[in-house]
Amino acid sequence: MKEILSTKNPFIKELKKLNRKKYREESQRYIAEGFHLIEEAIKAGADVEWLLVSQRGQREWGQWLVQQDQEQVIYVSDEVLAVLSELPTPQGLLAVIKMPKVTKQQAFSGSWLLLDNVQDPGNVGTMIRTADAAGMTGVILGEGSADIYSTKVLRAMQGSNYHLPILRMPLEIAVDTFRQSSVPVYGTELNKEAVIYQKVPPAKNYALIMGNEGQGIRQDLLKLTDQNLYIPILGQAESLNVAIAAGILMYHFAQTNNER
Repeated sequence: MKEILSTKNPFIKELKKLNRKKYREESQRYIAEGFHLIEEAIKAGADVEWLLVSQRGQREWGQWLVQQDQEQVIYVSDEVLAVLSELPTPQGLLAVIKMPKVTKQQAFSGSWLLLDNVQDPGNVGTMIRTADAAGMTGVILGEGSADIYSTKVLRAMQGSNYHLPILRMPLEIAVDTFRQSSVPVYGTELNKEAVIYQKVPPAKNYALIMGNEGQGIRQDLLKLTDQNLYIPILGQAESLNVAIAAGILMYHFAQTNNER
């Protein structure tokens, strides 16, 4: 049985660095917290390197733990888990997981959500989770969007990152690839040239760009789209939250797939 009780253990100090994006990218590993997220990762075949469990975790998920590879399990003190956790109240279980290897795609088809500089972790995670629920093919994160391996984004996604591909690339390249594949690209903005979203028929093949919470989609990207859409504001609110707007649009387009 592996056991680590000291917060000064060199191995724990190394794992603590995974709470920083720079080190996550360098080591190509990240930390997932809580039973649900870890179970989803294992079900999806994610490359789990370590499972760290406290006494609380042993009490709550002992039967599940004995079914896992015991070479991966490390029993730790509550203090150790608190050092590694970014939650106010650690749940007693966390995993160190290797990031999936990115496979390059030469062409895209199906329905894709593109995020342009969406910075709020909750919004990014919620949109990915909604894309999963709406049957989207995948998500592409452009420059400036929140890191999907941060604790806040992981918790907002609730495991949906294991259900559909999430890629990172310059959105100009992604848009060009979609257009070469004859996949229409829709932006979102409020101006006289945009059209109300209900006038665009549901579709199985399309790309939808959602923009920054404050500035929206960059103008140079909006010029590359096939059409820009807007959602009418019927009350007194100035605007919709970007994740809510994305959900409305994704489910509008998904109507053609209801038979699935």
